[in-house]
Amino acid sequence: MENKVVDVYGRTFKTLRVSLTDKCNFACTYCVTKDFKNSSDSESLENTSLIKSIIQLNEVLELDAIRFTGGEPTLYKELVQLVSEISKLSIPLKLTTNGFLLDKLAEPLKKAGLTSVNISLDALDQSSFLKITRRDSLTQVLNGIESAIEAGLDVKINSVILNGINDDQVLPLFDYAKNMGISIRYLELMRMGHFFSSGFEEYFFSQESILKIIAEKYRIKDLARGASATTHYWETSDGYKFGVIANESTPFCNDCDRLRLDSKGNIYGCLSNNSPISILEIDAENSLLSKLKQALEHKQPAKFIGSEKSMIQFGG
Repeated sequence: MENKVVDVYGRTFKTLRVSLTDKCNFACTYCVTKDFKNSSDSESLENTSLIKSIIQLNEVLELDAIRFTGGEPTLYKELVQLVSEISKLSIPLKLTTNGFLLDKLAEPLKKAGLTSVNISLDALDQSSFLKITRRDSLTQVLNGIESAIEAGLDVKINSVILNGINDDQVLPLFDYAKNMGISIRYLELMRMGHFFSSGFEEYFFSQESILKIIAEKYRIKDLARGASATTHYWETSDGYKFGVIANESTPFCNDCDRLRLDSKGNIYGCLSNNSPISILEIDAENSLLSKLKQALEHKQPAKFIGSEKSMIQFGG
């Protein structure tokens, strides 16, 4: 089918990120402020509406992958059933989670059709972990990682490195992931939420700084970033591959193919856009096409400029 959703830069949407809820059981410093509380009146779409929206989007876009995010997606009560239904589309299904509830969910999710999981782990040191997540839950997260590996899921670790808080964890996290036989991806801090207006420069830790630390112990070589990929990979001399998502140092907006669907039925073509576009109650394909083209127009041509919206609202 001819792709009717393409902008002047040749970009389209091939990856759908679905935020299942804006609730979270952590309160990570790079996502929310210390006085964060989950909204009591925050409701997510019902499974039937969510499934319908995803199917409609796939019919138009012929998606390559779907990733479930949050908030924290494992708080979505019908997650396993949702994965089971969407797996009928025969599209790789992925999950981004803090791992706290994964110990019991990994196996059911794998059986339902989930293919891979990215687990946030920003420190192996209890003190640093607590300082970032504001939760004393490191053991539960490590158990979740082990359960995901045992279930046969493709597991990756996501680590946001903050200057002066967990930059001393770069190597411990690297060695942990390498020893576990799973991939690690370091993330630069993004200009989102409370970091859009202040504090970004203080806590930003660059890709260059991350690589410098790793190169002190390992000999590494650069691997080319794939088209539309957010992650730039490197490889150690013994064949271990790791990545950095450097949205600030090396922007990848020019070939971004991500579309985001939030828990209220709104789509976003770019994290830097604060204008939601509702796709609820759309029956005609032309109406959906119009909405998608509108979302595509919101993509930044070169570099992410930031947003006052918190990452908790659409999961990165």
